[in-house]
Amino acid sequence: MAARVSTGIQGLDEVLHGGYIRNRSYLVRGEPGVGKTLLGLHFLIEGVTQGENALFINLGAPEADIRADAEGLGLDLDGVDILDLSPASDFFVENKMYDIFTSPEVERGEFTAVISDAVERYAPERVFVDPLTQFRYLSPDEFQFREEVLSFLQYLKENGCTTLFSSQSTQHFPDDDLQFVSDGNVHLYYGRVLHHVEVTKMRGSEFEKGPQTVEIRNGGMQVFPLLRPGRFKLDYEPVPISSGNENLDALLNGGVERGTTTLISGPTGVGKTTVAMQFLLSAAERGERGVIYLFEESENTFVLRAESLGMPIKALAEQDMISVMQVDAHEHSAEQFSRQVRREVEDGDTRHVLIDGIDGYVASISGEERDLISRLHAVVAYLRNVGVTTFLTSEMETITGQFRPTSRRASYLADNIIFLGYFELGSRLHRSIGVLKKRASGFDHAIHAFSIGDDGITVGKELDNLHGILSGTPMWYERDIPSLEELD
Repeated sequence: MAARVSTGIQGLDEVLHGGYIRNRSYLVRGEPGVGKTLLGLHFLIEGVTQGENALFINLGAPEADIRADAEGLGLDLDGVDILDLSPASDFFVENKMYDIFTSPEVERGEFTAVISDAVERYAPERVFVDPLTQFRYLSPDEFQFREEVLSFLQYLKENGCTTLFSSQSTQHFPDDDLQFVSDGNVHLYYGRVLHHVEVTKMRGSEFEKGPQTVEIRNGGMQVFPLLRPGRFKLDYEPVPISSGNENLDALLNGGVERGTTTLISGPTGVGKTTVAMQFLLSAAERGERGVIYLFEESENTFVLRAESLGMPIKALAEQDMISVMQVDAHEHSAEQFSRQVRREVEDGDTRHVLIDGIDGYVASISGEERDLISRLHAVVAYLRNVGVTTFLTSEMETITGQFRPTSRRASYLADNIIFLGYFELGSRLHRSIGVLKKRASGFDHAIHAFSIGDDGITVGKELDNLHGILSGTPMWYERDIPSLEELD
């Protein structure tokens, strides 16, 4: 297997299946300001961290600006050698010709000598040339430019360098030729909301296809690869997980199985999140950590409401058995969210996850709805593959009316479906609960009364004398309408 060198960006290493192949050359391309230089700096800094010599051949912005920009993002360039070949101010002020780029026939030798001297002096194992397209001004035509580039990259290879080089592509001077001569192409570009990176070529290696999300913030660049759930597999026993509520467990033939996904649907305020919380609280009390992602409610409101129902969220959070995370609108891409979930599972030993709810996820996460549901499916599949028990909530738009399991046709995500609803009885609204689907075992097919009080949830008697409950306006088979207390 070919030796690899890290890109300095964990997510990009995953996309490249371990990093760049050592002693090869790679093109970093993209529009101005998209992050090409930053990606190259990560590569050099990682080399210094690994005890390697790293050389930046700078043909663009002045060295002082590069160091200032890096420092502004929290990057430390100490240990990175910089050969600054950017134009100096005296070119304009004193009307001097830029020595390196004046006459190609005369100055090419001087230019190559400067670079070869630096390579011999610093003996770099990593080189970043930014941008290599400046070599065009040393060449009388495109054929000569291609030959110069091939010769230069071969020279670096023979000196044991792994090389990154960027391009400045224009309408009149595209970088197609550089894409052909490189061993790999990394393309950075702007999306509708976020930056993206896509690897389009990697000689001698597989790589992850398609666009990956990029974030640039303090600390530099981060890449969030698409989640491929099929690559994660953990053996586990699908034993039933109790909710801690005897009657709710009875509906589900003992609970939901470990590693399954349960969708809880119903109209607003009916108790979807509260039912899901029963399972997470019961698990936390058994020593199994859970994480709650809030898409439709603030963390403060959620905690206050849970505590008012006798759910000890604060105490369990202090013990790190429950973590509540509010996901703000448009602060995450689907890939960033999936990375956050993976971190909680793989680093935080999380065994139960509540995503509350699907509609808020679609509204809050950046991207097209169809793609977002697909990404959510990947997260759910990943959690299932590693034995994490998952709960999703989905809100129905109407309080009563025609029954549907979910408003977004997301029922295929679930192994189990619990539905909650309102029904009108005696001019008052009451709640009901039932199970629509359970793949791993049988379940109670009856609809039961349901209520929420100071002590949490109550699953009451079977509503066997009511007809039309799911429509919201049932008919009673007996003459007298029972009281709610009788149903409970």
